[in-house]
Amino acid sequence: MKKIIYGLFFGDSITYGEYDGIFGGWVDILKRYALQKCNEGSANELILFNLGIGGETTDGLVKRMRHEMAARNSPSGNIIFIAYGANDLAVREGNYIVNPEQFRANLQYAVQEAEKYSDAVYLVSILPFSEKVDGIVVSSGKLRNNHTVVEYNKILQETAAEFQISYIDFYSVFLKDKEILLSADGVHPNEKGYGLMAETLIPLIDRYLQ
Repeated sequence: MKKIIYGLFFGDSITYGEYDGIFGGWVDILKRYALQKCNEGSANELILFNLGIGGETTDGLVKRMRHEMAARNSPSGNIIFIAYGANDLAVREGNYIVNPEQFRANLQYAVQEAEKYSDAVYLVSILPFSEKVDGIVVSSGKLRNNHTVVEYNKILQETAAEFQISYIDFYSVFLKDKEILLSADGVHPNEKGYGLMAETLIPLIDRYLQ
């Protein structure tokens, strides 16, 4: 019997797909892929929800996650992706927007909420930044450093290990070629970068379509 599985992608503007005017970002590419596979007769139907909000941090996730999950809960099962950090780790006026300790606590809460609805929860790494914005205050007033990305990704990895869930390492996928995979702002992927993110996850998506 065919299952209808929901995939919920929580995140910020990188999850939303900002700066990709062609494909709409990695989640939207995966949405179209899953729909195509369903139309071709896949064993299960996978409906993906892009719940990314530009500028959001894990503080925002904590406020809305319980309500979002309750509104989108498939009896056949859910897959939940949590992709945050690029805004949390930014420094404004000398302070982290979300400091490392709070980032960890927020992630722990989010995973606990997700596990009420799913046994398939994934934490997604933060991408590296372009050298042209590394350590530079941009027009939004935010300062980001690549060494901080490593620190916050370590928190993501430790949280994944703590809850025995999977960690999706987009950071390593981007690191070598980041200057050609990131958009002009040095933070968001370009169309090629988003395409690579989707391509990386297709084997995982296929697992739930079978």
